[in-house]
Amino acid sequence: MVRDLASLRGPARGTVVLPLRLYWSPPGRVFDLGKPHSLQAMYQFVLGEADNAEDLTAYLNADLLAAVWPDLFLPKGIRRAWEEHHPELRTGAAA
Repeated sequence: MVRDLASLRGPARGTVVLPLRLYWSPPGRVFDLGKPHSLQAMYQFVLGEADNAEDLTAYLNADLLAAVWPDLFLPKGIRRAWEEHHPELRTGAAA
């Protein structure tokens, strides 16, 4: 978890290759941030698998997170924790 969404300064465009510790399933670890399904999938994997703030700040972008937040399929515990720490996600104010 990060204290401030502004610390999420990951890429906002292009492609991203996730490390094996965050995404280990075939057919590859390349995500195109310009494609909504690819972006959502990458964010779901990072939010679900990251075990340190460095991964969150390296791969997530605050503006993109706010934009895709309502469409992400996340475990209830992860969604609840993020919305409790960052109520602007819940209310849509971050977007």
